[in-house]
Amino acid sequence: MNTQAATILMVEDDPEISRLVADFMRREGFEVACVADGKAMDQMLQRLRPDLVILDLMLPGEDGLSICRRLRADDSVPILMLTAKSDEIDRVVGLEMGADDYLAKPFGPRELLARVRAILRRANGTPAKPLVRRFAFDRFVIDLDSRSVETPEAETAAPQLTSAEFDLLGCFVQRPRRVLTRDQILDWTRGRSAEPFDRTVDMLISRLRRKLDAASPGSNLITTVRNGGYLFTAPVRQVS
Repeated sequence: MNTQAATILMVEDDPEISRLVADFMRREGFEVACVADGKAMDQMLQRLRPDLVILDLMLPGEDGLSICRRLRADDSVPILMLTAKSDEIDRVVGLEMGADDYLAKPFGPRELLARVRAILRRANGTPAKPLVRRFAFDRFVIDLDSRSVETPEAETAAPQLTSAEFDLLGCFVQRPRRVLTRDQILDWTRGRSAEPFDRTVDMLISRLRRKLDAASPGSNLITTVRNGGYLFTAPVRQVS
């Protein structure tokens, strides 16, 4: 099964968390249905067969542990448990009830995505592919692990980027030639630390543009799409 087409059922009584998670996972290509309690989950399961259930521990009525036990008794659907509790006993009990993984609140969207993908890989017997973390574009090579940018075949010195500028460039090179909204960029670079109406991304893009243009004049690597967001225009390839 392609994890990018997987269907997720989220059982969470906090509507804001449900909305944020659902919006983020849908942008990553997943189908997401949200319910607020065990009764609504049972009704949803009558017409939906999810590939994974994200299950909050603290729910009104029947709690997450009881729901987890029922799901595991009747089905083999993978379960990722969420909770505001970080106590080891809660984690152990949840896993012993049959949960496949456990994530304590607050959590970042990228961590949630990584755990969901890992659970789906395990559920389908698919080995994890090695992550390629070096990308070449225009005259640059960016290494996400060493957090470096080089210009190996150019006379111009590589741009010196701040940590935030590097994260922004990393976001773009992993999603080239795709219009990204400000909210998406904030999610992928800052996660839950981003504040509503945060204009930092606009200033960062302006600074990053100037540095890239100085090292590669006329490249116009980042363009603004009116009423859309930002587009990284260069073709990107993975390199070893």
